[in-house]
Amino acid sequence: MAADQGSTVPGVTVSGPPVERAEEVLTPQALAFVAGLHRAFDGRRRELLAARTARRAEIARTGTLGFRPETAAIRAADWQVAPAPRALVDRRVEITGPTDRKMTVNALNSGAQVWLADFEDASAPTWANVVSGQLNLIDAFEGRIDFTDARGKAYTLKPAAELATVVVRPRGWHLDERHLSVDGEPVAGAFVDFGLYFFHNAARLLARGAQDPNSGPYFYLPKAESHLEARLWNEVFTHAQAELGIPHGTIRATVLIETITAAFEMDEILHELREHAAGLNAGRWDYLFSIVKNFRDAGAGFILPDRNSVTMASPFMAAYTRLLVRTCHRRGAHAIGGMAAFIPSRTDPEVNAAALAKVRADKEREAAGGFDGSWVAHPDLVPVARACFDAVLGERPHQKENPGAAGDVTAEELLNVAGAQGSCTSTGLRNAVQVGVRYVEAWLRGIGAVAIFHLMEDAATAEISRSQIWQWIHNGVVLADTGEKVTAEQVRLLLAEELAALRTETEAEAGRRWDEAAALFEQVALGEEFPEFLTLPALALLD
Repeated sequence: MAADQGSTVPGVTVSGPPVERAEEVLTPQALAFVAGLHRAFDGRRRELLAARTARRAEIARTGTLGFRPETAAIRAADWQVAPAPRALVDRRVEITGPTDRKMTVNALNSGAQVWLADFEDASAPTWANVVSGQLNLIDAFEGRIDFTDARGKAYTLKPAAELATVVVRPRGWHLDERHLSVDGEPVAGAFVDFGLYFFHNAARLLARGAQDPNSGPYFYLPKAESHLEARLWNEVFTHAQAELGIPHGTIRATVLIETITAAFEMDEILHELREHAAGLNAGRWDYLFSIVKNFRDAGAGFILPDRNSVTMASPFMAAYTRLLVRTCHRRGAHAIGGMAAFIPSRTDPEVNAAALAKVRADKEREAAGGFDGSWVAHPDLVPVARACFDAVLGERPHQKENPGAAGDVTAEELLNVAGAQGSCTSTGLRNAVQVGVRYVEAWLRGIGAVAIFHLMEDAATAEISRSQIWQWIHNGVVLADTGEKVTAEQVRLLLAEELAALRTETEAEAGRRWDEAAALFEQVALGEEFPEFLTLPALALLD
């Protein structure tokens, strides 16, 4: 239960359960800095969220999407983003994960060039996670972080020169932070995550720069839906640097192209951020969710088959990655590939062999296709991905000189979901229920990155699961293997079966929240209206 903790900063209210050492993060100066971001930019943020709704209505009316004619001159012109800082020149392997203490140590020690320190999809935004995640990063930069697990195994940091570069992913524009308000309004989670991190660490990182090549205030920007949202981030960066006396252009940001609308504005997004831009990333799982969300009522041509059957070789996904590589390299930016989510098994070598072969093929495809690096979810996958990119890059830090595949990518190719082939099956439906409810239950307990069926799942895969169910029901999909029409009643039956099995498996585990998870999953998957994000109704259930 959140409790009003007050604040010594005029207009700022902090609430939430106590968090150890919170006073080191929530200083009056830091809170005032975050409040300044809110007062300067929250009105524009809310306007842009309203613009999302209007654009979705236009997609529903027309059933299509295209490149913006009013920005054609930007796409046609010759320009490039600022050169990459030395810490972000070689990005061939990036590891992702939340900012809990164990992950902080393991990710920094992983051997990857970059750690995406995630306050977004891999982190459930409990107040404890928000505040302690910031503390863990401060402790890491100060070289005083360690961790001992329940078995007594100790984890400590390697020498600074061997650590991954930290790139922080704040929450998207749509999420509010319920535990921090300014002038009676909740502050955007994006302002909280970015603001606290930048305030506490920008100067610290720059001061270390001469000795530590991995230092700098770097960010991943999630869920962008237009270049105007990138413009707002650029204005936030300019303001933040000026406020703290940090040289303009010090911040560098990589934007996740994980919405179908942003895919049509890659050039424009880089152009808006060009003094602060570091690259684009192919956020494949949220991208699929975005297609379903935006075209959920556009007919049979946009019905997504079983999510595990949609690969990056599917024509519409291949078009998306071709466009991303070509756009980035034309503009002098890094093109970063998607997530390898496999979690190696310590007990099943056959599962490992089959999964690692798929990971290797995926990374080889990305490297051959012109990407400069890629993501993994587990330290054991770092050497696999590295070998694939080493084979193409050799001693080069990237391959920006590679223009990518020839030929323009058209709107029709980006929207050719029907070309994915694949089927809607009972196995896929059951998997969507299983993944969805298991993930939601863990999220409600404050766990945002969850190993399910040997895959590291985060909010994006839960979003695909529930949105596919909604789409299949509302479009009268008939399952290819059983001939049954997908109905809400059928999904409720599958959910009841899954809950019964899960309660048996976890009956000795205290604190499980299966009933709440099932009710929430029903709400977001079976409701008549389609919630924009499952995390929005879920927020009220978090500490």
